[in-house]
Amino acid sequence: MEEKINLKFDINGLIPAVVQDNSTGAVLMVAWMNREAYDLTRRSHQAHFWSRSRREIWHKGATSGNTMTVISMWVDCDADTVLLKVNPAGPACHTGQTSCFFREINLINP
Repeated sequence: MEEKINLKFDINGLIPAVVQDNSTGAVLMVAWMNREAYDLTRRSHQAHFWSRSRREIWHKGATSGNTMTVISMWVDCDADTVLLKVNPAGPACHTGQTSCFFREINLINP
């Protein structure tokens, strides 16, 4: 029996979504979902997000072909962040990088 999860969307009706490569465990990107994007993702097994700049739903890879097939979805202990484990069909980042996290910040030595 599936547990009923009450997600905690923020005041704008959004929840952060961390996207992780199902095979490698690498974090690919972080995006936002509204309820519609969340529901579309669950039903289609394709990653959908809410574009804050365009103010519309977007299907990841719809124009680039770099779609993300969702293998599983998880929620954190506070129910205010979701994790998508995906099989990506190409780079996650619009720059062409595999992950959006490709620039390291140097730590300052104490």
